[in-house]
Amino acid sequence: MEKTSLNLDENVEGLLCYILTWLTGLIFVLIEKDNKFVRFHAMQSLFTFLPLMVLGWIFALIPFFGRIISMLIWLLMVILWIVLMVKAYQGERFKLPIVGDIAEKNA
Repeated sequence: MEKTSLNLDENVEGLLCYILTWLTGLIFVLIEKDNKFVRFHAMQSLFTFLPLMVLGWIFALIPFFGRIISMLIWLLMVILWIVLMVKAYQGERFKLPIVGDIAEKNA
């Protein structure tokens, strides 16, 4: 296990990338310059949760069906949040479809 810019284990810092969804992803993108594992998780957090949150807000404005879709998006976000934190803490570079490839290219 490699150390990071904050002198933490990379799996701990990878988990922290997801704690406040895209916000901590953005923070770690700005802070962590060298560790590719942490940068991957930070980018994946940013590219996953920011668009989903915006979509959730947009659909919430649409009566009935939009609100149902919004609730499903928020449920998906909670599930992804838990899974991604666990995988990062286990030291796994767990890639989501599409977003994982984008995060890997930008890490």
